This record gives sequence, structure tokens and C-alpha cells, in this order.
Amino acid sequence: MAAEMAEQPDALARLLARAPADAQRVAQVLPRPFAGTVFLARGSSDNAAVFGRYLAELCSGRPAGLAAPSLYTRYDADVDWHGYLLIALSQSGATPEVVTTCTAVRSAGAAVIGITNEPDSPLSGVVDLLLGTDAGAERAIPATKTVTGQFALLATVAGALGTRAGRAGGSGAIGAALAGLPGAVAAALADPGPARDLARRWQDIDRLVVAGRGLGYAAALETALKVAETTGILAIGMSTADLYHGPIAAVYGGARVLLVDGTGPADADLDELRRLLTSRAAETATLPVQAGLAEAAQAITAVVRGQQLAFQLASLRGTDPDAPAHLTKVTATT
Repeated sequence: MAAEMAEQPDALARLLARAPADAQRVAQVLPRPFAGTVFLARGSSDNAAVFGRYLAELCSGRPAGLAAPSLYTRYDADVDWHGYLLIALSQSGATPEVVTTCTAVRSAGAAVIGITNEPDSPLSGVVDLLLGTDAGAERAIPATKTVTGQFALLATVAGALGTRAGRAGGSGAIGAALAGLPGAVAAALADPGPARDLARRWQDIDRLVVAGRGLGYAAALETALKVAETTGILAIGMSTADLYHGPIAAVYGGARVLLVDGTGPADADLDELRRLLTSRAAETATLPVQAGLAEAAQAITAVVRGQQLAFQLASLRGTDPDAPAHLTKVTATT
């Protein structure tokens, strides 16, 4: 896991270098007229999909949402998909329900883009365009470099949607937003101290809330998943807004909450939550990210900080971050 985390700056730089060509390929498969975007994924890929959902709707001016695969694998839903773009994310490209759902919605009229790290996987045969994260073999069960690759590719796709719609948030704006990303990730990886110090404070906890909003919400979800799967800690990622709607009752004195700053318009909500939790004697923390980043790059770098925290917690608690108990690299949900 540590070695694969260290490969992320180079992997991200490669994706950003080919982003203009990828954006052109995306534009060629977009449905016309274009109704909206739906994201299909599970696990870490689903957290990347949340990031993509925000960017796609912002950039395209069309609705974006998340698919429910069981509608097609269990309920045999009959849906008209004409005008829609489906973006399917699977690091392995082999999750059966993702492949089955792509087949169903493509036959119902959708244009389908697949994002995977395995170009020869089953996913490649059921999409109109395949975009590879090209991160190299990922051997640790917890996904790291393939996840940040998915985040970066989704920014490229969203930019292409904006360009096609003639909106200001097109590919040029997205490219500028991610320009400093490889360097920011490299800087975070070179400075493991904040994550190591926080892990030492929290190594004995049995539950953790990770909260963010906007693009930072996706980073919060992914951080919580990494902590849970590497350590066995019951970690839950939430939107700051959702936390207020009931779950805040369980965040009492002594509870630990990791807040993911996004440097975007939702940060005011995070500041308000921090004040409330402090007044309730909950323990909050934030892992630092390089100053001056655009919101999309900030969120992706925060994902890397979350990986560091998960790795450090696992090391201190004596669990194997490369092969957590009861998990496999490919989860064969149908």
C-alpha cells in the first residue's frame, strides 16, 4: 500500500498530460441532445463517483446522479436511457453487477463510458469509450493510486461536458484547477507527520466520523472507507449537512471527528460544525493540505491524506494494510 501510494504523483501527471486527448474522446461519444449523467460504481469507485457527480452537474448544467445497480440485476427495470451518459467506474473492470448494468442501460439507449485500471477487463466490452487510469498493477487490497486516478479522470470528463455545453466550467477551467495536483500530492506524501501524529492520538478508537461537504464530501467518504477496511474501526463518512439531520446526536463528548476542508463555498458549513462539536467536547481534527489549491485538487489531495491516516492507524494497531481480513481485491457483487 505504501509503495502504491508513493506512485500517485507520477500516475496523476500522466493522466493530466493526456487530459486534452481524453476530453476530445469524451466529446465524441456524448449523446445529442444531452439529458444528463449517471454514475455507476461500488466501494472506493462509488466515492469517486460522488466527486464526479458534483463536477458533472456543475460543468454541464444538466442533472447528474448515482445509479442503483440492483434495479437491473434484481428488479429487471425497463428504463428509457436515450439522451443520458452513464459513467461506470470499476478498478478491476470485473464487478459483475457493473458489467450487467452497463449492458442493460446501453441497450436502452445510453452512451456509456467506462473508467478502469484493467483495459482488457469485461467492462471494456460493454462500453462506448474506455478510459484507463493506467496506474500499473495495484496489489494491495485497499485501492489508492487507482482511486485518485479515477478522481482525476472524472475531472477531465466533467470538463468535456462543460465544453460541449458551452459553459465556463469546461475543460480549460478543469485543467487549470488540477495543474498543481501532482506536486501537491507529492508534498503530502513527503510529509507523513500530520497523519502519523493523529494516528498516535487516535490509535485506540473504535469509531470515527469523517465529515465534509461539496467536493470534500467525496474525500470524506473515501477516507472513512480506507480507515474502516485497513483497521476495522467503524468509520463513517458523511456530509456535514447529513450529520445535522439526526446522527449528530451520537457525536458526544470524546467522540472523534475528522473534518475535510474543501477550500470551496461549503467551508462555511464546516466551520460552523467545528464550533458546534467543540462546544460539545468532541475531538475534531483536520489534516493539512498545501495552501492555494483549487477545490478539485484540494479534494484529491485530501484523499491522499486519508490514505496516510489509514496506513498509519493500521501500522499502530497491528493490522495488515495490504491484505485486511475478510476482504478481496475484486468484490464479486451481482
